Amino acid sequence: MHDTGRAAPAPRDTSRPFTVLGVHHVAIGGADKARLTNLWVNLLGLPVTERFRSEAENVDEDILIAGAGAGAVEIDLMQPLDPARKPDVTRPALNHIGLAVSDLDAAVAWLIAQGVRFADGGIRRGAGGARVAFIHPAASAQFPLSGEGVLIELVEAVHDARDERVRQPA
Repeated sequence: MHDTGRAAPAPRDTSRPFTVLGVHHVAIGGADKARLTNLWVNLLGLPVTERFRSEAENVDEDILIAGAGAGAVEIDLMQPLDPARKPDVTRPALNHIGLAVSDLDAAVAWLIAQGVRFADGGIRRGAGGARVAFIHPAASAQFPLSGEGVLIELVEAVHDARDERVRQPA
């Protein structure tokens, strides 16, 4: 741990209206997705279950699944469509972590009320079609709480969606 000399603000409200259900996915960025694919697909044996491209997010992404059933976790391999454009999905290489939450609307509203900063774009559809919102990696004067250097994606939990992805390879 890294002591910055400042104490984290105490939560203003402890009646949290949502539950973090588990890790939904881990997103890894690289300049050349083929190199990532060689490790994760060819050597480690994870299946590619979906592909996603977004000009707005500057991403070409393969979605893999590690494990099965309720314990399955997505591994998202990403490269930029245009390395000169932002966002740069290769920095940091561990691009973000996705957490499944029980109630996305309640989570976002409550966390904002606690002073958590969210990235621009609000609640929207993510790569797998689920509703998502991103906790910003940096705090601001208005929102003093953040991911402290880590982009955190909150993913609305959808029952059985992960099981279906495991059974439906791309």
